[in-house]
Amino acid sequence: MFDLDVNIATERLTLRPFGPRDTPRIRSIVKSGVRFLPPGAPAKTSGIAQWLSRGVHELSRSGQGVHLAMTDADGLIVGAISLFKTSWSTRTTEVGYGVHPYYRGRGFATEAVRGLTRWAFETAGLRRIDLTANLDNLASLRVAHKAGFTWEGVLRDAVMEVDGPHDLVIFGLLRDDSRSPADSVPRAELRTPRLLLRPHTLADVPHLAATCADPLTQAQAGVPRDYTEAHAVAYIDHVERMRTRGAGVGWTGEVSETGRYAVNVDLRDLDWDNRTAEVGYMTAPWARGHGYAGEAVAAIARWMFEQQGFARIQLRAVVGNVASQRVAEKAGFLREGVARAGLGGEDLVVYSLIPADLP
Repeated sequence: MFDLDVNIATERLTLRPFGPRDTPRIRSIVKSGVRFLPPGAPAKTSGIAQWLSRGVHELSRSGQGVHLAMTDADGLIVGAISLFKTSWSTRTTEVGYGVHPYYRGRGFATEAVRGLTRWAFETAGLRRIDLTANLDNLASLRVAHKAGFTWEGVLRDAVMEVDGPHDLVIFGLLRDDSRSPADSVPRAELRTPRLLLRPHTLADVPHLAATCADPLTQAQAGVPRDYTEAHAVAYIDHVERMRTRGAGVGWTGEVSETGRYAVNVDLRDLDWDNRTAEVGYMTAPWARGHGYAGEAVAAIARWMFEQQGFARIQLRAVVGNVASQRVAEKAGFLREGVARAGLGGEDLVVYSLIPADLP
């Protein structure tokens, strides 16, 4: 059974049971129409008294979980967090949370999840905690990652919402797991003599779509045919999911003086044990021939070596793509050979860069 008087203090929050004293705040939340309270929370103010006195505590009384308020230093409810689906025979549970829209983006969810999961292991004696999040809910994926959960798999079309079925990511945290997030490349801005390299944003969508729809890009890169802005949005989301998993990262390169979109660079197939990765890039049609791709790739490679401790970055280019090979050589990569039928039946020239190659 869970302690009905649990009180968990984190750096900025207190996690505690809901009670009658919360009536004014819950009334304000219900009237505003925002959604973040636990399942079963009243949709009308007339149900608040019963919910605070009994409804919100039914989960605890059943022994299957607990609903807690997240309160800030002033005692204001800024979110809610729960343990549910608890099995005392297997000593497992699941965690879920919600944060008031006004307080999102401040790290409260991550802080609350870390505090509650620590309590669940150390005080409640549980051994495993599950967390699920929609595949397209990047904010929740980041929370799970920052709280130390391991991405274990994806259930396809597992949840049905108003707009249709969604894939569901399953995360797990074990009592003996490290509390540190899994390895991933941080979202960072880099500068070169002519470029600002920054994380992708939705403002890049039309430029990315135009670049990928260009006939030369279509002929030389493995991008979808009839490329649209919807493809670009999906790509940006995919890159961020890969970053969250530690499998990749991407940058937009814009000209510093004008802010104009010039190049897209991404790292993929990150191997954290051997500290290796592969780099790919696409240059906007107007920017070809100006050396922007080589400048961006060289800067990212140096940063990966010097700041992230990587030991090798690989680059592959189709044998007939002379311009891409030129980019590799200008960035300092050394040609190693040809991988026959390396991608879709095409022969690929293989290049590599290691820290010793840097000037």
